[in-house]
Amino acid sequence: MREAIKDANKNKHHFGAIIVKGNKIISKAGKRPVGDPRYHAETQAIIKATNKLKTKNLKGYTLYSTCEPCPMCFYMAWITGVSKIIFGASNKDAIKNGFKEINITDKELNKRGGNKIKIEGGFMRKECLNLLNK
Repeated sequence: MREAIKDANKNKHHFGAIIVKGNKIISKAGKRPVGDPRYHAETQAIIKATNKLKTKNLKGYTLYSTCEPCPMCFYMAWITGVSKIIFGASNKDAIKNGFKEINITDKELNKRGGNKIKIEGGFMRKECLNLLNK
């Protein structure tokens, strides 16, 4: 998570994400086009990981995200088989800070998708909230 926060700060973004296997970082979201809503940290980290690994299957990999993934990002993790999502701030935190988010939790999306992904929220929440308050 520290790397996701560091990357978001470095690139002056509110959100950061990385894909990890074991203790090895596979990909980071990196710099994204400012103002383009299609480029979310999570989707970019997933795309970079699948391209680097030359596979569309991320079973056994963990997505760390500074904020709870939106439905689009959750689906990208779900469809590629990410095994675990660990996030800091929640979607409700993002909404409270003025971000446009659909108010549905990843736990609810996961439930509807067959509970394929282990989800842990609130990890380093305070540090992640600082990104939203920029």
